[in-house]
Amino acid sequence: MSRWRPAPPKSSPYITADGYRRLENEFKQLWEQRAEVVQALSAAAAEGDRSENAEYIYRKKQLREMDTRIGYLQRRMPELHVVADPPPDKQRVFFGAQVLLEDERGTQTGYHIVGADEFDPASHCISIDSPLAQALLKKTVDDEVKVLTPAGETRYYIVEVSYQPLSASR
Repeated sequence: MSRWRPAPPKSSPYITADGYRRLENEFKQLWEQRAEVVQALSAAAAEGDRSENAEYIYRKKQLREMDTRIGYLQRRMPELHVVADPPPDKQRVFFGAQVLLEDERGTQTGYHIVGADEFDPASHCISIDSPLAQALLKKTVDDEVKVLTPAGETRYYIVEVSYQPLSASR
């Protein structure tokens, strides 16, 4: 039995201007923190037996995680397209839209459609690659949207579509 798994589908290359700035800041901070971790790692390595040195093992793991994230950001950031302007048709749902939805029970929930690298469920920012966002694309107010969830099919009605900068919505 093989452990091979197909590569996941590639994420959309779109990101908001604020999202891109956050990635740039994260990248810069990682490089600054990396220098401190390398210094702590070399100090821990100088203490002697590395096989039982918890500080050395921890710092090595921390450095590996940082290098993985730095490598990802180095590959991902050049291929991102910053979307700063709203689309010409502001009545339809596209990237960057803030959408107010009403479910079958009458509960209203707002979502902001953002890039895959900046989604945040806690602040209702959903990835453009998510099933809900894909179902919402190109729809207008009063349209019905069906989304297949683990609990079954859910229907939403679009109550409002607006476009505001992401920083103003958070």
